[in-house]
Amino acid sequence: MEITEPRRLYQQLAADLKERIEQGVYLVGDKLPAERFIADEKNVSRTVVREAIIMLEVEGYVEVRKGSGI
Repeated sequence: MEITEPRRLYQQLAADLKERIEQGVYLVGDKLPAERFIADEKNVSRTVVREAIIMLEVEGYVEVRKGSGI
């Protein structure tokens, strides 16, 4: 039997955003909604949103551009 760790909140959010990207909700070249909007929609802190976005950036799903949104 394999014991798995529960996923952290930012990992859950990253998985949700990744699923939306893969389903075409967010298209290549589109900006993601603002951190504040995502945080309010998912009832999490902006820190959780930032960590999820960093995770997606590392995995190549998003490109973060300073000062111009995500």
